Amino acid sequence: MALLAVAAAGTVTAAAGALCYWRLGRARSVARRLQEAPRFPLDQDLKSVLLNAPGKCLPHAVVEGLVTPVDETLNSQFVDGCKGVIHRLVLKEHNAVWNRTTHHWNDCEKIIHQRTNTVPFDLVLADGTPNTSVRVVKALESSELDLETVYQKFHPAEQSLPNIVVHYISGERPKGITEMEQMLRAGDAVTGVGELVLDNNLIRLQPSRQGLQYYLCRLDFKSLVQRHESKVRQWKILTLLFGVATCAAICFVLWRRYQRHRLEQEQTRQRAEMVAMKIQRMQELNLKEDEVSDNACAFCLIRDWNCVFLPCGHICSCDGCFEALPIPKTCPLCKHLVSKIVLLYTS
Repeated sequence: MALLAVAAAGTVTAAAGALCYWRLGRARSVARRLQEAPRFPLDQDLKSVLLNAPGKCLPHAVVEGLVTPVDETLNSQFVDGCKGVIHRLVLKEHNAVWNRTTHHWNDCEKIIHQRTNTVPFDLVLADGTPNTSVRVVKALESSELDLETVYQKFHPAEQSLPNIVVHYISGERPKGITEMEQMLRAGDAVTGVGELVLDNNLIRLQPSRQGLQYYLCRLDFKSLVQRHESKVRQWKILTLLFGVATCAAICFVLWRRYQRHRLEQEQTRQRAEMVAMKIQRMQELNLKEDEVSDNACAFCLIRDWNCVFLPCGHICSCDGCFEALPIPKTCPLCKHLVSKIVLLYTS
């Protein structure tokens, strides 16, 4: 059973290691493409680069600038004077669920409502130089849309005695609801990574049509690269840990199989020795095979066996031959130490 458990654990760790290795490859690919993406300042040279690019398009490029609304802005519902271009309201429910295995209450949360609004906006230089803006398209499709939490409040659930009894019986107890407001505010410094396209004198930043990652985050480019390199290191460590665990499980299984093989070989050799000893004893007593009882003692072949060796449980000797065995007494079949014997009596 222990061997089967270790083999099953090895299979699980091997599968987890393979998954981590696959995620490691993806993380490395994303980090490498991000590092290799060309960076362009928001100046007049960017239009010249796009004019000379095939199809007036750069499939993967990096730009950094300040968020500037094109027309209108979105106002915060809770913070006065807070304006932005992306506004998200989130209601998150918090519950305590009874775990019947560990006999503890586990915290869990789920989003019960989410609404996101956005308005067109550009990325511009900090000094406000004209004609160097980049229009951000499909911002909500960004894989790392970094919004700032401008308001958050927890509303605890009302508790009454009947409700408490019902919650304990059902195994799920509501703790409350968190109301959260997130925004990408006007004037925030944003790093955008995606496809740059020149369209009628307008530069657009949009999701790549080649399936490359699209980013809009409030980190600078160096910090964004460091974040992805940190993910690579994390997946590498997990891959190594699961790999070591898998190798340990394989080595343990092989070692146990080797032990079992050695034991089988030893038992085969011991049985051959017993047969040879029986033949020699028969020759000494001038007996034939059919003259020896099936229950005869393996040593003297005269009396029937009547000793059960413990703890191995083998029966092959009479009590007189057992007493003649050298100390420490071992079973002649398996060579295990005999702690005691149990005598069999037949009527």
